[in-house]
Amino acid sequence: MNPFLELGIRHEVVNAISELGFEKPSPIQEKAIPVLLTGNDDFVGLAQTGTGKTAAFGLPLLEQLDFTQKHPQALILCPTRELCLQIAKDLEKFAKYIDDVHVVAVYGGANISDQLRQIRRGVQIVVATPGRMLDIINRNAIDFSSVKYVVLDEADEMLNMGFQEDINNILSETPDDKKTWLFSATMPKEVRRIAQNYMTNPFELTVGTKNTGNANIEHQYYLIRAKDKYAAFKRIVDFYPDIFGIVFCRTKIETQEIAEALIRDGYNADSLHGDLSQQQRDKVMKRYRERNLQLLIATDVAARGIDVNDVTHVINFSLPDEVENYTHRSGRTARAGKTGISISLINIKEMSKIRHIEKIIGKPFEKKQVPQGTEVCEKQLFSIVDKLHNVEVNEEQITPFLPAINSSLEDLSKEEIIKRFASLEFNRFLDYYKNAPDLNIEARDIRGGERGERGDRRGDRASSNGYTRLFINLGSVDEFNRGEMLGYICNTAKVSGKSIGKIDLKGVFTFFEVQDAEVEKVFEGFKSIDFNGRQVRIEVSGEGRSDRGGRSGGGFRGGDRNGRSRSGSGERRGAGDRGRSNSGGGFRDFSGKRRESKNRY
Repeated sequence: MNPFLELGIRHEVVNAISELGFEKPSPIQEKAIPVLLTGNDDFVGLAQTGTGKTAAFGLPLLEQLDFTQKHPQALILCPTRELCLQIAKDLEKFAKYIDDVHVVAVYGGANISDQLRQIRRGVQIVVATPGRMLDIINRNAIDFSSVKYVVLDEADEMLNMGFQEDINNILSETPDDKKTWLFSATMPKEVRRIAQNYMTNPFELTVGTKNTGNANIEHQYYLIRAKDKYAAFKRIVDFYPDIFGIVFCRTKIETQEIAEALIRDGYNADSLHGDLSQQQRDKVMKRYRERNLQLLIATDVAARGIDVNDVTHVINFSLPDEVENYTHRSGRTARAGKTGISISLINIKEMSKIRHIEKIIGKPFEKKQVPQGTEVCEKQLFSIVDKLHNVEVNEEQITPFLPAINSSLEDLSKEEIIKRFASLEFNRFLDYYKNAPDLNIEARDIRGGERGERGDRRGDRASSNGYTRLFINLGSVDEFNRGEMLGYICNTAKVSGKSIGKIDLKGVFTFFEVQDAEVEKVFEGFKSIDFNGRQVRIEVSGEGRSDRGGRSGGGFRGGDRNGRSRSGSGERRGAGDRGRSNSGGGFRDFSGKRRESKNRY
């Protein structure tokens, strides 16, 4: 008998979740579902992210509600748009074989009129972020008088984001006799206060130990100088050729800059932060879920609700200010019983933070050494060999070409062919990491040596001359972000990412820096290029030098030399040097035509 049936879940729902790969309940599901199915108690469930909390409250909700009625009976509050959408989609999948189930996702950044229209049509389950939900309540556009269940998911994170007052106001619109189910990864005093204020003798369930991390996560740290952080980060990523990870930064600016630097260096990466529109966020997440991105660079807030399977690594480019956020970050990997690695890049001043986190999560960190260049090359070589060994051969498609291939290679022995195929990628890494320095340090090596090293996001990218500032008549209104503009320029002008410096994206135009040696190539590449029916203009910016003059007769003449060297601690950077084709490439496929806007993601 299916174990979910034994817990009391109806056949229609079990059939739906079986199709989704649910074979047996997770610990939180096994313990929470029987309690919630009674519908008699308020409930507090403490469990780490990735343990199946959505099904733990979603499956009992589907058993408790009357879907012949078209008014709101359940309200689920969560901290972010991504999590809101994820929960709503999951509930719809769970209810695939139940008639007349209506779920609406209510969140900021999307058209509120569409959400109001769905509510008016009739809905039983509302999944919402607090801000948008309060907006709809203030419009008198929803009636919560018949709500039987309120679920507070990721309650600790909602409070961290400052939603305490919004939650209070929303809950005051719901009946006193409702049941409140609270789920959280940690139990700070603010969450405890919500339980005291809005619950009556709640049933409390803890899976694992309070505030601890997932037992399947391996915690590692690398001790490096602040100025070497970016170079060490790249080397660690290269050491794991099949990495599929989330990289956490502390601020939006740092997130954007690290993502742009990675794209410029040929990595398959993009950013996720609060300044992106909902459409941009959806596109980035779609690419990541489809594994068209290898690295997602994110802030803590933006990453809440990311529920992506098989994330191999979480990398803390910057440690979080709050220990609870480390627990949430690391919980992005090792989901659904799988294993994962959480990596932290720290300098000597942050050792005390690592020790504090160890005490909170109840697990030790392993100190790791930043790989040497030869170690990275060896790892990449055997990754190439594995890909060659495991590649799927389409006999039907390739057979017509085999005679010509065999003829072309007939003068080479088997050993020579193997060596040459392996060398296609290996030579690039070998050249890139030639004479690469040792980036490791020991605590005893510092002795205050980091005093004066600021360790900010520009620590490994020193300023220098050698760049010319150009103008292009495309900007954010053309649906570009900075990473996309970088890809468009590089692909249209056929220049390497390392030759592009700072990109200053405006509404209808953009300034960008180009190495002096590549300026003529950029002008040549953009000759007769049009975008969505209008000609693309490239001109030298008028801020600074005046010895070049404008190219299109416009008002922008001259150009400054405020470019920056993009090197990182002695290691050369640039997509052309590294060669990342084994991981899917770093740049998007842009053309100067209309097709570009469709293929950006």
